[in-house]
Amino acid sequence: MKLSQLLSSRHILPDLQAEDRLDAIDELLGHLIEVGDLDSQWKEEICASLHLREAMISTGVGAGVAIPHAFSDHIDEVIGVFGRSHKGVDFDSHDQEKVHFVVLFISPKKSYQKHLLALAAIARLLTKTDTRQKLLLANDADELYSLFRQKTLVLKD
Repeated sequence: MKLSQLLSSRHILPDLQAEDRLDAIDELLGHLIEVGDLDSQWKEEICASLHLREAMISTGVGAGVAIPHAFSDHIDEVIGVFGRSHKGVDFDSHDQEKVHFVVLFISPKKSYQKHLLALAAIARLLTKTDTRQKLLLANDADELYSLFRQKTLVLKD
């Protein structure tokens, strides 16, 4: 699976409004519901799972990147959403830097291996300084998606 298959232009928020990590998670999760990838009846349960994960340890991995993630019995495929914040979001990252790029994804509980591969692949892509700079300068969701499509990063099934 290519990363661009997980994220389409409709799964990209080029101007994330949240200022803290829990609000960012809620905003991104709300977007997955808005685009029809997640049924609203599961929002509270999945949101609680994502918030619990953040309470254990921040998913702010450093270099302005956060990758909140969770499992759910209510989906059949990995779903994700990308948010970019120009002002930065306080994710309590280990490097204490504000986060400008958030990739939230949810995996079916039965897909643990795919979940780990997706997590590692996203982290590898967004730890590249030149990639983050291009993503920061992109004008809109379509341009951001185009940048994801240009990357040769592949998530193995």
